Amino acid sequence: MSPQFKDWFEQMRALLQRVAWARVEAGSRAAAIGPGLLVLLGIERGDEVPAAESLARRLLDYRIFADDQGRMTRSLAQTGGGLMLIPQFTLVADTRKGLRPNFGPAAPPAQARELYQHLLDRFRQWHDGELAEGFFGEHMQVHLVNDGPVSFVLESRS
Repeated sequence: MSPQFKDWFEQMRALLQRVAWARVEAGSRAAAIGPGLLVLLGIERGDEVPAAESLARRLLDYRIFADDQGRMTRSLAQTGGGLMLIPQFTLVADTRKGLRPNFGPAAPPAQARELYQHLLDRFRQWHDGELAEGFFGEHMQVHLVNDGPVSFVLESRS
């Protein structure tokens, strides 16, 4: 792999959306949260537990919620809002050229599922608010009201 390609990839990506509410459905199963964060998580080949945990801590402490003056100075950890974690391998696709995404950077399903489950376990330990999870490897419908709109991409080097 060329150094330029290696620098671009091999990082976990999380798309954070501050939401008034969010709901995910897969068939007859569903999960939902009230105000908080909807996180779409992309896991790449080479992603490992230390980088994932670092990203998770950063996500919980990222200050994107309004204080009394309306400034974004409060974190999810401070607000106690809900957290919905959705696995989304398309988030790590290589889209730099051509007319079709290249999913080569995405982690193999078994590796991604293991890391996703590890993060869910950590969030259960570290987050006091409600926690909802997507349905790994399944076609999902995600419904949300983006509050702001406020969206950020967080990346963590492996």
